[in-house]
Amino acid sequence: MVNTPIYRGSTILSSSLQEWESRKTPDNPYASYGRFGTPTTAALEEMVAEVEGGHRSIVLPSGLAACTHALMALMRAGDHVLLCDSVYGPVRAFAETVLPRFGIEAGFYDPGIGAGIAGLLRPNTRVVYVEAPGSGTFEMQDIPVIARQARQSGAWVVMDNTWATPLFFKPFRHGVDVSIQAGTKYLVGHSDAILGVATANERAWPLLRRGVQDFGQTIGPDDVFLAMRGMRTLALRMRQHWETGLRLAELLARHPLVERVMHPALPGDPGHALWQRDFSGASGLFAVALRPMPRPALAAFFDTLRLFGIGLSWGGYESLVLPMDKPRRNTGAWPLHGPLVRIHAGLEDADDLAADLQRGLAAAGEVLETAAHPA
Repeated sequence: MVNTPIYRGSTILSSSLQEWESRKTPDNPYASYGRFGTPTTAALEEMVAEVEGGHRSIVLPSGLAACTHALMALMRAGDHVLLCDSVYGPVRAFAETVLPRFGIEAGFYDPGIGAGIAGLLRPNTRVVYVEAPGSGTFEMQDIPVIARQARQSGAWVVMDNTWATPLFFKPFRHGVDVSIQAGTKYLVGHSDAILGVATANERAWPLLRRGVQDFGQTIGPDDVFLAMRGMRTLALRMRQHWETGLRLAELLARHPLVERVMHPALPGDPGHALWQRDFSGASGLFAVALRPMPRPALAAFFDTLRLFGIGLSWGGYESLVLPMDKPRRNTGAWPLHGPLVRIHAGLEDADDLAADLQRGLAAAGEVLETAAHPA
């Protein structure tokens, strides 16, 4: 078969006592059970581990599950974790509300800290969590430098690599111990399945595997199959997401209603040099800060769009826009005052997408003009 078959099932039979006992592993006497994977699951995990350049991968029910269980697998009561201040919002919430219940303290650092992370590392810092670019605001991080400092202090480095995918960033070449992806996004690529994947190097793998298994996490084979389908076209799709996204970013950077475009592949972006050094491509996700405007003008922008849907998630074939709240920051005030809009460039025609954004901004401009010069 060209496609790996979908294995649906919970029970795996043994034909003899010897066969049953041979399937047991030292740390998992119940390994011969569907919760611990099927040939379908194993095929995806092997595929992702090879592309990431890691030792082994494990599939989880969502991207957030991959994030939280990777953290829990590596920490224990009394530990300290450092997270970048641009971290994915639900991971921030997990760190602030759930980890303290387990006796784990979380702190946040400026994404641009670089080697300065050494000053925040404590003897009990167990994990340094990085995300490049940052969620929603797209700050870059110097991953190799941060990883080197963390390693010297004995901390694990965990990275959310969803934005670039392992095609455009190789985390294990840059000192990362555990790489996380929300497979819901680009790996699946069609907005029809939710899953996450965590990949570890050989040193971290035993902790990651046991930590996930202890929480009983599993995923249905049909979603796994959809992720494998998406992996086969990942390289083709990512090239178009990259090209279209950068073209739209360049267009928006010249528009008078746009205060700032946040896209690390855009020349002039504060993180552009790091992106050029460490990444081999970009995805279709970026953000813009519009000029301060009243809600009717912002509503006119969103409501005029026809090709960009308003919705959560990203990474599928369809283009999306999302109004975002003012970013939370522990390390300093957010410097911009206008509305923040996250944009995902899908696979539609780039000229059509550009025209759609132009129409939306024109509609916002008409509302602003009317307000400034009422009849």
